[in-house]
Amino acid sequence: MLSTYAPAIVFVVLGTGIGLLFGWLNFALGPKRAIAHKFDPYESGMPSEIKQGFRFGISFYLIAILFLLFDIEVLFLYPIAVELRAFGTFALIETTVFIGLLLVAFGYVWRRGALTWK
Repeated sequence: MLSTYAPAIVFVVLGTGIGLLFGWLNFALGPKRAIAHKFDPYESGMPSEIKQGFRFGISFYLIAILFLLFDIEVLFLYPIAVELRAFGTFALIETTVFIGLLLVAFGYVWRRGALTWK
């Protein structure tokens, strides 16, 4: 039984060993100069203009959560779309009801103004 796990164990041991080796080589051979710019925040190739006390508005989070909610709901449609013939008419009716409820929820969110950027 252990022989079936041997390739996985060797893979994990070699991966860990190579990772530790490269980390140690970087520490031992890498530059040791302390430059003030190393500690500046940097993202996406541009220096950050955001100060430390900056806060995002609540509308940013609300739109992000609504996007995730509707995006995940649409993912539920994929398995039915792939196997609609196997599920039959019942699945088609249930999918139509599901899409209708999604549209009602989307309309409600839209009318409440949750999708407008403030």
